Amino acid sequence: MTKRDLVVKIAGETGLTQLAVKEVIQKFLDKVLDELAEGENVEFRNFGVFQCVYRKPRIGRNPRRPEETVQIPGRWVVRFKPGKEMKARLKKK
Repeated sequence: MTKRDLVVKIAGETGLTQLAVKEVIQKFLDKVLDELAEGENVEFRNFGVFQCVYRKPRIGRNPRRPEETVQIPGRWVVRFKPGKEMKARLKKK
């Protein structure tokens, strides 16, 4: 599903214009991104938690030439931990 698909579905269910729905979704995504960029967790009850965590630098190997090692630098990544309701719905599948 793309953002466009989501806009069309929500607009169809709510009767709002696609433009209004698109603006709300974009503002929502911008705010989530802003919070993660500041190092804050974003939690949606029963849905899940987005966390910003630091992945330490490490040494990796090239699969084509295993004798060569490559230094992989540390970086910030976003992790998602699903909530109770999401786990329950996925378990039924």
